[in-house]
Amino acid sequence: MRVVAMTAAAVVGAALAVTTGLAQQASTPPPQQNFDNVQIDAVKVTDNIYMLVGAGGNVTVQFGPEGVLVVDTSYGPMSSKILAVIKKLSDQPIRYVINTHVHGDHIGGNEPIAKAGRTRAGGNVVGDLGNGATAQAAVIAHENVLNRMSMPAPGQEGVPSAGWPTETFIGSKKEMIFNNEAVQIIHEEAAHTDGDSLVMFRRNDVISTGDLFTTVMYPFIDDANGGTINGYINALNAILDLTVANNVNEGGTMVIPGHGRLSDEQDVIEYRDMVTIVRDRIKEYVNRGMTLEQVKAKKPTLDWDRRYGDGFIKPDAFVDVIYKQMAADRAAAAPAKPAAKTKGNGK
Repeated sequence: MRVVAMTAAAVVGAALAVTTGLAQQASTPPPQQNFDNVQIDAVKVTDNIYMLVGAGGNVTVQFGPEGVLVVDTSYGPMSSKILAVIKKLSDQPIRYVINTHVHGDHIGGNEPIAKAGRTRAGGNVVGDLGNGATAQAAVIAHENVLNRMSMPAPGQEGVPSAGWPTETFIGSKKEMIFNNEAVQIIHEEAAHTDGDSLVMFRRNDVISTGDLFTTVMYPFIDDANGGTINGYINALNAILDLTVANNVNEGGTMVIPGHGRLSDEQDVIEYRDMVTIVRDRIKEYVNRGMTLEQVKAKKPTLDWDRRYGDGFIKPDAFVDVIYKQMAADRAAAAPAKPAAKTKGNGK
């Protein structure tokens, strides 16, 4: 037990440095990225929901007679291209922007995209505030997203206040009816970060997951921003609780990932199984008292490295954060050692 505890202490600093650095990379556009050459691919999901694919995270657009709802806003320099595609899909104003989490490749366009829209308000709100009450689309996120934007983790940059959410929610869920459809914003605790939400469009049977699910890389467990491997697996299982497959497990509920191609339940199952198996392998190695280097030598991700190993999160970084968290859990669960006896005078 003592060996495992010492191992956990030895890797905490290194793993924190790795994940803090990755979080900083996720919050800013890649260096020397030429956004002028990036084209937006508008993928039809249903008649009134599209997935926009370009640089940064995928953008979900739902539109109808009441206006447009946008889930995530990619990098800031992509905003004009995203807005141009949205205008081709609908001539209605953008009413809502939903942020699935805090990273810059998903919230970088908050300010220009929100300012291109108009929120809905009435009564005393308009009377007291005038045009300012409806001057831009509402930006909705879990309160932890706002906390991370306004009070960033050490070594990370904050987000200018113009890009902050204008409406936050606490607890597990926020719900509304928009374009005659029930929209559920469901918070998943301590997963990719501590502010992640997935968005369920109930009539269309579509889920927008943010980075709680991707098809192109290993999960980014951003523990500098409250992420945990166990919470990430719980979030994948929560997505599967909402999905329903069609014939021979294909089709049915459509799943829009944070990065990658349009997916369905079977894709999420395969990803959930991969993450769970890697976590369980590393947990077993930690229980055996193995060091981080010994665990890496076992190559716990080898089965999937050809599929995910070239993504943003490299295999070693994925192993680092899981090892750190499993070692810390093991150390925390260990019974406290009794205090050493000292010689006294016998009284």
